[in-house]
Amino acid sequence: MFDIYLSRLQELTVVLYALCILLYFIDFLNSNRKANQVAFWLLSFVWILQTIFLFSFMTKTGRFPVLTIFEGLYFYTWVLITLSLGINRWLKADFIVFFTNVLGFIIMVIHTFAPVSFESEVMAQQLISELLFIHITMAILSYGAFSVSFVFSLLYLIQYDLLKRKKWGTRLIRIPDLSKLEKMANVLNAIGVPMLLLAVILGLRWAYIKVPNIVWYDAKVLGSFIVLAVYSIFLYCRFGKGLQGRTLALWNAASFLIVLINFFLFGRLSSFHFWYS
Repeated sequence: MFDIYLSRLQELTVVLYALCILLYFIDFLNSNRKANQVAFWLLSFVWILQTIFLFSFMTKTGRFPVLTIFEGLYFYTWVLITLSLGINRWLKADFIVFFTNVLGFIIMVIHTFAPVSFESEVMAQQLISELLFIHITMAILSYGAFSVSFVFSLLYLIQYDLLKRKKWGTRLIRIPDLSKLEKMANVLNAIGVPMLLLAVILGLRWAYIKVPNIVWYDAKVLGSFIVLAVYSIFLYCRFGKGLQGRTLALWNAASFLIVLINFFLFGRLSSFHFWYS
């Protein structure tokens, strides 16, 4: 009965989320403020439903839902929605909310229609530890920061192109100015890099204790170090060399593609993260 309830809750969430994205898209095309307001309240309701799902899951299982990729995708979506609502509250940046939640909806659909692996769940139960919880949670939060940073850089590139082609209009006005977009992308990356570094350190420490015969050149481990490297280069170029503008925005966008590859592809190829695939 409980599983049926959660299934129906997920289906309702996906439908409302899709409607929310549609209204944001209408607003993006036609600057429809009424559609924007309805979309915001729908997104808030989606966040409430997701939060209920997370607490229901924790009540049933007695643990935080991050141990399998099925759970991790859901938590990742929740992080994106939470960040987008916070950004909308403090910055009033509608288009950032729209692009962030397009990404969130894609992740939600992947989560909802992904097959659940019984063996993976059983293995996850056997490997539970507080260290593992902290490692996975911090990694997903860092991915959330990188995701929203990517959205800021994407809007930076759109704004830059509109200005270069002198395409004045309502859409240009509603996108935050270039300096604000760049600043927020930098801040989020500055938060995400140390968080991911700590997650990797904790994960390696947990693996050293719990998993015998670890393959240290595993795809997921190498992928995480590559992600750290490309974002560390981003921070060095920005704060060490003073580089800014379109080149840095393009680097940030390309770096996020590596995040997606590491999360989806390297996780599948990994023997080290066998409980998370």
